[in-house]
Amino acid sequence: MRTGFSIRAISAVLLASASLAGCATVPADTVASAPYADEDAYVASLVSRMSVERKVAQLIQPQINSFTAADMARYRFGSYLNGGNGGPYGDEFAPASEWLRLADEMYDASVQPLANGEPVIPTMWGTDAVHGHTNVVGATIFPHNVALGAANDPDLVRRIGHATAIEVEATGIDWDFSPTVAVAQDGRWGRAYESYSEDPARVAPLGAALVEGLQGRPGDADFLGDGRVIATAKHFFGDGGTTDGVDQGEVTGDIEALIALHGRPYPAAIDAGVQTVMASFNSINGAKMHGNGPLLTGVLRGRMGFDGLVVGDWNGHGQVQGCTVTNCPQSLLAGLDIYMVPDDWRGLMETLVAQVNDGTIPMARLDEAVSRVLHIKYRAGLLGPNAERPSERGVGGRFDLIGSAEHRALAREAVAASQVILRNDGVLPLRSGANVLVAGSAADNVGQASGGWTLEWQGSTEYGDDRLPNTTSIWDGLRDAVTASGGRATLSADGSFTARPAVAVVVFGEKPYAEFAGDTRDLAFRDEEGLNLLRSFREQGIPTVAVFLSGRPMWMNREMNLANAFVASWLPGSEGAGVADVLTGAVPATGRLSFGWPNDCNGGPIARTNRALFPLGYGLATGQTSAMPMLGEGCTALLEGTGTALFGSGRLADGVTVRAGDGSSFSLLRGTATDGSVTARGFDRNAQEDAREIAMRAGSQIAFVEPQGSGNAYRLTYEVLTRPTAPVTLVTGTEGGATSTLDVTQHFAHAEGKGFREMLITDACVGQLGNLFALRTASNLTFRIAGMERIEVAEGTTCAF
Repeated sequence: MRTGFSIRAISAVLLASASLAGCATVPADTVASAPYADEDAYVASLVSRMSVERKVAQLIQPQINSFTAADMARYRFGSYLNGGNGGPYGDEFAPASEWLRLADEMYDASVQPLANGEPVIPTMWGTDAVHGHTNVVGATIFPHNVALGAANDPDLVRRIGHATAIEVEATGIDWDFSPTVAVAQDGRWGRAYESYSEDPARVAPLGAALVEGLQGRPGDADFLGDGRVIATAKHFFGDGGTTDGVDQGEVTGDIEALIALHGRPYPAAIDAGVQTVMASFNSINGAKMHGNGPLLTGVLRGRMGFDGLVVGDWNGHGQVQGCTVTNCPQSLLAGLDIYMVPDDWRGLMETLVAQVNDGTIPMARLDEAVSRVLHIKYRAGLLGPNAERPSERGVGGRFDLIGSAEHRALAREAVAASQVILRNDGVLPLRSGANVLVAGSAADNVGQASGGWTLEWQGSTEYGDDRLPNTTSIWDGLRDAVTASGGRATLSADGSFTARPAVAVVVFGEKPYAEFAGDTRDLAFRDEEGLNLLRSFREQGIPTVAVFLSGRPMWMNREMNLANAFVASWLPGSEGAGVADVLTGAVPATGRLSFGWPNDCNGGPIARTNRALFPLGYGLATGQTSAMPMLGEGCTALLEGTGTALFGSGRLADGVTVRAGDGSSFSLLRGTATDGSVTARGFDRNAQEDAREIAMRAGSQIAFVEPQGSGNAYRLTYEVLTRPTAPVTLVTGTEGGATSTLDVTQHFAHAEGKGFREMLITDACVGQLGNLFALRTASNLTFRIAGMERIEVAEGTTCAF
């Protein structure tokens, strides 16, 4: 049983008996006179007997895909994480029992006795449970923060935090990298859905509420106790204010004004007892946050009074000027306490040890950082004589709590509370007993309704019931609600029907995405499936309700002009019945915009400008109607087209498919072909998984297929890792039709080991460019791809490698 710990009060009994590998007992009389000093004394006694190597190891956080339990036993990492696409034993879709098994295995490895009386320090596991414990199959999928901001109910968010903590702890994980308290100012940012609002006055109390839900309230008996996990306020700071909404970009302006806007949620989180803060990728006035001492130390610790630990983001220290992923004392000196170094942990450990030994890093700074890590472990009950294996602490192993009926009911409540009705001519709520047609490919797709950070980092629309068990799509919810009212509901993705409906509900929206892959250059919504369905129903005189799934407000004037009602449904997650609750009037519509809704498609900040079609706080109540004037449909961005990128920033363009020779599909350019002939995995070139590493067996093929080809050349950014020993052939043309081939064996052999290069393939060289680009190899071949696009070049331009 794990008990709760107050930040400023530790059990005298626990401290009096505390010992690890010969640790001296803290005198009980000291406890009574100065309880917090006793925690300091206990931690100091451990740090004083740790070697430099063990101290540095406490500051190293690798991902589970890059080390083993044997590595843990040897190096004793202070913490570790699973990346967005990482799962136990290489299986990102592993059952909850496997997550717990790995947690126990790593814990056991971390507490093996050490020589020379050196203290044993248990490790801890961190995860991104940003809208529920959504890395795990079967977990409850809560709405993303953009939706919870529209609900604007701190108590609801607090209960969601507690439910999430229970599910996280059930799998043996100790630490949640949540909440995101970004104050997003530009919807073009691909992480906008992780922000509660553009208004810091709304973000601050909601972020604090999630902290309290995850950890419990300071001073309460269950603070950091059973069913609670360590919380993280992120990303300090300014992540939602970058120029043009570019992820990991630059934030500029008067520093006090920036702190007042983007820093405002942090004091609230600190007052709520948050134990960790994650540094941001972005720069502030030219200085990367992972190396920004005046802000990490001066503002966060000095002005705001934060006494917990600061953890880095995925290789973020490597972006600091003068640093690499394996060499960056600047971050530690600036105030970072834990380096998140997913793969290159060994090299970073070696350089940090050497830099402590040669005086580059003062021993006092090292001890300070290590002490912060140990304090958090102590407060969370992970360090001390009563510490237990993950499966034995709290609700560890209670898999019945993962995706429980109670948690799913809470998620349904949150979905209903977050729906925002923007337009309504009276068609809502749906009339009891009506014949309702439910259209759109998203209507029966929980993966699309859940968005990014769902099982996989970027999410997917291709999950089946085996990946998303016991979930309810929007169609499921509407079917049940309409039928219960005596009506009839029919699902028709393409909008066809035999019996004329009284009303059509059209569900459409953005495909899933996550950070940087979700960045857009404007707010024009180009997928016209919903637009065409609404137009078709309008032409047939059938009233419509548009249900828009998105991680941000977008320019929807065309769709709003065609719909009789328009609902911003955000990314509701696993409980689509909550959408039906509001559409049918079973639950009052109380959601109100936490971001202004744009009247143009250009992007950029909308807050405090006259560019909002609907302002912050807008939303219609159940049964309330609105004026339905025609909106302007001019959008220059639409005339510019979608560009020619087929793959870039770690993401395939919409409509592009990738298949192996056996027909296996790679929807995210990740995974393994059914016959094992081709494997594609994420690779960090300039950012997390912004490239792919593709391994092909002899006799295999991988093909990129566009919806339709445009442009007379392909440009590929690639790197060859293994020299081919047999022919490699490039194939272009049309799938199932005429093709042209080009022998590229010598080009690939020459490129081996020379880093990333560009390949230009033109019609002058291959004779025919259609919508197919494929590689076939007669020998084993491994290469990387960072970008692929279709471009126009001058007539007669030759191929280049």
